[in-house]
Amino acid sequence: RGVLDKCVWSGSACMAMTGGSSDLTAQGAQWLQGAKEAVMQMTKGEKKDEDESYSPFQSLQKAAVLQECRCFNDREINPRKCISILTKILWLLAQGEKLTALETTEIFFGVTKLLMHKDQQLRRLLYLVLKELKPSPEEVIIVCATLTKDMNSKVDLNRANALRVLGAIIARTDPTMLAQIERHLKQALVDKNCFVAASALVSGIHLMHVNPEVVRRWVNEVQTALASDNPSVQYHALALLHQIKRQDRLAVSKVVASLTRTPLKSPLAHCLLIRFAKAMMEDGGSERDRALFDFLEASLRHRSDMVIYEAATAICSLTSVAQRELSPSITVLQLFLCSPKPACRFSAVRTLNKIAMAHPMAVTPCNMDMEGLINDSNRSIATLAITTLLKTGSESGVERLMKQITSFMSEIADDFKIVVVDAIRAMCLKFPQKHRLLMTFLANVLREEGGFQYKKAIVDTLLSIIARVPEAKEAGLSHLCEFIEDCEFTLLSTQILYLLGVEGPSTQEPSKYIRFIYNRVVLENATVRASAVSALAKFGISIAYLRPSITVLLQRCLYDNDDEVRDRAIFFVTLLTGIDSGATLAGKSAQSLLLEPLPVPLAALEASCREYLAAPTERPLSIDDVTIDAEMLAKMQKEATSKAAAASEDAGPAADAPAPAMAAPAEEADLLSRMPEFVHVGARFTSSKRVPLSEVGTEYEVVCTKHLYASHLILAFQLNNTLEDQLLSSVTVALDLAAVPGLALETHVPCASLPFGQPGTAYACLRRLEGVPVGTIPCTLKFVVKDVDPATGPTDDEPGYEDEYQLEELEVCAADFMKRVAVLDFRAAWESVGNGCEVVETFSLSYNSIRQAMEAVIDFLGMSPCENSAAAPDDVTKLTVLLSGVFLGGMQVFAIVNLRADSNRAVGMRLTVRSSDMTVSQFVASSVA
Repeated sequence: RGVLDKCVWSGSACMAMTGGSSDLTAQGAQWLQGAKEAVMQMTKGEKKDEDESYSPFQSLQKAAVLQECRCFNDREINPRKCISILTKILWLLAQGEKLTALETTEIFFGVTKLLMHKDQQLRRLLYLVLKELKPSPEEVIIVCATLTKDMNSKVDLNRANALRVLGAIIARTDPTMLAQIERHLKQALVDKNCFVAASALVSGIHLMHVNPEVVRRWVNEVQTALASDNPSVQYHALALLHQIKRQDRLAVSKVVASLTRTPLKSPLAHCLLIRFAKAMMEDGGSERDRALFDFLEASLRHRSDMVIYEAATAICSLTSVAQRELSPSITVLQLFLCSPKPACRFSAVRTLNKIAMAHPMAVTPCNMDMEGLINDSNRSIATLAITTLLKTGSESGVERLMKQITSFMSEIADDFKIVVVDAIRAMCLKFPQKHRLLMTFLANVLREEGGFQYKKAIVDTLLSIIARVPEAKEAGLSHLCEFIEDCEFTLLSTQILYLLGVEGPSTQEPSKYIRFIYNRVVLENATVRASAVSALAKFGISIAYLRPSITVLLQRCLYDNDDEVRDRAIFFVTLLTGIDSGATLAGKSAQSLLLEPLPVPLAALEASCREYLAAPTERPLSIDDVTIDAEMLAKMQKEATSKAAAASEDAGPAADAPAPAMAAPAEEADLLSRMPEFVHVGARFTSSKRVPLSEVGTEYEVVCTKHLYASHLILAFQLNNTLEDQLLSSVTVALDLAAVPGLALETHVPCASLPFGQPGTAYACLRRLEGVPVGTIPCTLKFVVKDVDPATGPTDDEPGYEDEYQLEELEVCAADFMKRVAVLDFRAAWESVGNGCEVVETFSLSYNSIRQAMEAVIDFLGMSPCENSAAAPDDVTKLTVLLSGVFLGGMQVFAIVNLRADSNRAVGMRLTVRSSDMTVSQFVASSVA
């Protein structure tokens, strides 16, 4: 282009100097201008072609490549041609192309012939092809014989590559052949050439997974390699040494302790050692090794940025780390925020973002530095800085931060926008007074262009704010109404319409939402129209003065083109017109049927409807007749468990969680009363905490939940089989009720099948004969066990045999008969009961602190703390706890617990109990003893 400009200038100058005519000059200038434009267009075209992705193997066919492989058998080998063919083979394998056994064998033998050639580039490609071809066990023998020569070669590059290829092939095909090359590998571990030694160590790491007995014999050579000056050798030696000794925790601790005292020359090895030290500190539990923590802090002063960051991340990710211990790491990460290296800035702000979730105050000193990263050229860094500031920012700085984000949002992709929106949701819940500002910002970005996931994140955020901040409901619903006017996503429209139907009738001016809802009936597709009809009906059911207008609007939908819309309109018009006359459907009024959740799952309701249609009776179907079987209940519990696990995936499972988690006890009990075996027990009074009857990790894990009813006690046993080679069937828990005379066994519901790793549930229904029975019940797990092969699974011809497993005793205590119900004004309720049935007892409790004693007393009594009286610091010496509850039968019970620290291991307690029945007061007071 510059040459063309010079030509134009030279041509014009020549014309001016020669004094040519003006016409000739104009023609020449016009010609040159046209040539210039043509060249510029060609340049743009070439640039456009360069931007487009191009692959030289795009139309490559496997058959053509296999045909070209015949040149491997030529007498005169062309290295350049063979290199091209080998590259094509590697490309096909990388794209997932499958080779048959015959094709693999043909290529393999052709490649082995090429090993005779001396071309180094060709030889390096041959090693790659041999490793990717996955030869059969018969061909591995040929590979070993061929590559053994290279392992004895004087060329270090060939030796190293041969070791790595042969180790990978043996690990993948026939681990027993390791004995043939063990001598070569052990010699290579201490080789003077660093590439050869590192290759042998890498092969050892791969072989450790398939033949650990042989690799463990190399421990002396590996320790010698650990003392190498080469960073790569030292790093791989440490990794292999940890693999060898990882089963012996004491040996690993000795290795880590010795290496923390002698600095490693390799930054990579130092990072690996930091990870091992952090893992040991986590395994140590609450007793953290101070020497290892000092090593992590000392690594913060290393000369390598990689080591510094690894140490800072290790300290920040320790469980139960104190904010004081985080300070050195935060300081180092703050320095990284100002680094000229993008990788350092990104890693620092990413780690600070994670720390801000648990310790936002510790990250606050870095806010000024992170504000400077908002305009960083790397959008990932800018997004993380924004989200961290949203987590750690103060309430006074919200407005300034929102102004910065407004200009920032238009420059990033939807994925980054979703992260920012999630952070804004957390900030709004943290500072609910700023909900107007934050919701206005969300409403503005909701009107901008964006994909479905981005819009869904904004809508979900608005829904969360409406649910958690009552003052934001009116403004949030208005913003959502404006959004559905131009919403192109059916799922979001139906979600918002459902919310309007639920929340709209309870607003100050519900009629203003009807216009937005009815517009959807006129303008949208069938799915949205059906949702709008349901939303309108909820307004008509909830608000009497709007009911006639709603009925008129729904009558206009009776002739809709879609069947679903017509059916809903007919149903709701009939329902609305029958409200005033008191008409019911399936035993439920219109209000309870549409505005309250169903007392039974939809699957159980569908099954009952099918049964009724198969054998109809004169008696109409009622919702009270719907039952649920044990199999359906177990399926629902499994789905609830998976949803809960997905929701808490980031938090991770609790360390002491017994067996697989189940559904909440209250929800489970409500469904239990719908089972055919338990329909007679009536309404649930209360449910207890889960009580483990076996230790975690034993053969059979059993956890019991007690559900109390008016005259029955249902025991739900959650079961887990941890033996992979056993299948249990007809699993029940036998109960010896001799020690608790007030209870009698009424029925058992066994678990039909309990495979390995799949939770199951068994039930026992006990009838309460008299009084309030308390005591311990010996339990025994009884079942029929079948031996199975984990590889093939169970067989039907296996009869199985009966067996049993002794469980721990189950205690039925006073807390099982008490419902936790708090009162707003405890003093007034206490005085209203009076002291006529008051019981006062004093106890001396063996606890180390008042907090431990308080928690134990609350569990013993089964009552709920009132007026935040249970919130006390750990070092308190005196404490008064106010408790309230409802005893079986509906009797309100109150208790005042006065605690005093008598010594380091004793706590004095004065318990005062009041109720309207002296027997109940005495029973509750004696439960602590």
